Amino acid sequence: QVQLVESGGGLVQAGGSLRLSCVVSGSISSINAMGWRRQAPGKQRELVALVQSSGATNYPDSVKGRFTISRDNTKNTVYLQMNSLKPEDTAVYYCGGGRYFPTYWGQGTQVTVSS
Repeated sequence: QVQLVESGGGLVQAGGSLRLSCVVSGSISSINAMGWRRQAPGKQRELVALVQSSGATNYPDSVKGRFTISRDNTKNTVYLQMNSLKPEDTAVYYCGGGRYFPTYWGQGTQVTVSS
């Protein structure tokens, strides 16, 4: 089993920044891919960042150039740096991990961007 605990969410004004953190515990040896996804009311769930154990990253166009995912394997932690935030980034953000793609997910942290 894998446990993921997110932190760092909050309220920020448009144009501001937030950094989310996610600590991973449990059977972490099986975790190669880490990612963040978000869910906003009335919108489809969206994967916003993915990082492989190789360091390769992937982002959708909606956040490319604004969000950066990184991982610190020594701390079993993955981060999501979010810059130039927009009101449409408001959502619950979930951290995930898995062997090839995230399959375990945390409980989420709320990010609210005010205009």
